[in-house]
Amino acid sequence: MTFWKENALSMTRRHFFGRGAKGIGSLALGSMLQKDLFSEPSKKTFGALNALHFAPKAKRVIYLFMSGAPSQLDLFDPKPKLVQMNGKPMPESFTKGQRIAQLAGKKLVCVGSKFRFMKHGQSGAELSELLPHTATIADEISLVRSVHTDAINHDPAVTLIQTGGQQPGRPTMGAWLSYGLGSENSQLPTFVVLTSGGGQGQPLLSRYWGSGFLPSSHQGVEFRSQGEPILFVSNPEGVSQSSRRSLLDGLNDLNQLKLKEVGDPEIDARIQSFEMAYRMQTSVPDLMDIRQEPKKVIEQYGAEPGSPSFANNCLLARRLVERGVRFIQLYHRGWDHHNNLPSNISLQCQQTDQASAALIKDLKQRGLLQDTLVIWGGEFGRTPMNQGDMTRGNYGRDHHMKSFAIWMAGGGIKPGVTIGTTDELGYNPVQDTVHINDLQATMLHCLGVNHEKLTYRFQGRDFRLTDVGGKIIKKILI
Repeated sequence: MTFWKENALSMTRRHFFGRGAKGIGSLALGSMLQKDLFSEPSKKTFGALNALHFAPKAKRVIYLFMSGAPSQLDLFDPKPKLVQMNGKPMPESFTKGQRIAQLAGKKLVCVGSKFRFMKHGQSGAELSELLPHTATIADEISLVRSVHTDAINHDPAVTLIQTGGQQPGRPTMGAWLSYGLGSENSQLPTFVVLTSGGGQGQPLLSRYWGSGFLPSSHQGVEFRSQGEPILFVSNPEGVSQSSRRSLLDGLNDLNQLKLKEVGDPEIDARIQSFEMAYRMQTSVPDLMDIRQEPKKVIEQYGAEPGSPSFANNCLLARRLVERGVRFIQLYHRGWDHHNNLPSNISLQCQQTDQASAALIKDLKQRGLLQDTLVIWGGEFGRTPMNQGDMTRGNYGRDHHMKSFAIWMAGGGIKPGVTIGTTDELGYNPVQDTVHINDLQATMLHCLGVNHEKLTYRFQGRDFRLTDVGGKIIKKILI
């Protein structure tokens, strides 16, 4: 300060730029060495949160969502009594006064699983013969058999598990994490979506990874595993990178003027989305090229470079984790088995079992599982009662909201445990019941966030992911 007071009047323009260049150079060097050196502290790591509420076990989440609802009775919850009652009437004491989807008003008949269950690992987790690869990670996962939901049909059930409420318009889990925790990589979105199983089962709606009433910069970005990774991000033919940069700079100036005039946060979100798209032009193609992976790793996942598949997406999820992406959502369609369940569920397990297990093993081998939370499951379960043709060992199962199973691993989850039990026919949970909001609260807890304190005011109310519910599932936490 003394120097400037004494020399401000006598310093020439040439002297000023000559001396100032040294300072500018050091600023530039610092910026290159640490990209967020001059960011606001509250924005560097925690997004809208000034600090985490407690020490986190997980930094990121991979959610393997099985769209259509896998049958827990054929994969995770063996019921010998149900097998014994195969073809017999379902006791009315279980179903009287209960909500039933497509079986309402029809004769209800018990149907036991035709698949064998065996115990695996030191934990003794009982898993179906359809899951030989998942069986090899039995001591890494925490199996929850007593999850229940409030929705009996697909869309409201998916909406509930993704947003905490059945009505559309609320932010999804990935959007909440993007808003609350921010990003660890400025070159990639905080929330990435990968889909597989196209042409099978229920449609996937883009609002399942939407930002709801949060700024649109927090919505999920869908990456495609075949063709152009992200639609409309690449420059059109004849447009150079320098031309695109010049165009974006002009748009940015105009948007900044409008932002100062009206203060609409969506204008800022638009500016951010344009800049992110520009940066992804260089970061995404390299990320999506799984041919760079060793042959052994590709074979471990059962992946096929160039062909869209769940296996490819699991491998991509690991690559995204390595690059600091906060929330990665994989959707795999084809689990809605109202009829022909034995053959259809066998096909789905062939498409997903190996890669799901490979992901856990790969993350662990690389030291990433300890701070990456992995979740596997669908939107609800399937009934103990038959639906469809039951001849020649065939059967199907309707939607079931009362009980279903998920598994979790890594990121603060206790390995090798099974919690929750259902009744002898697998209709109702009878111990350690877990609601969807409990699952969401537990996920946030693993990330160091108190689910009651991550809120956003909208239309005069403070909203949160867990709505007005949510209890932490303490039995599965380390």
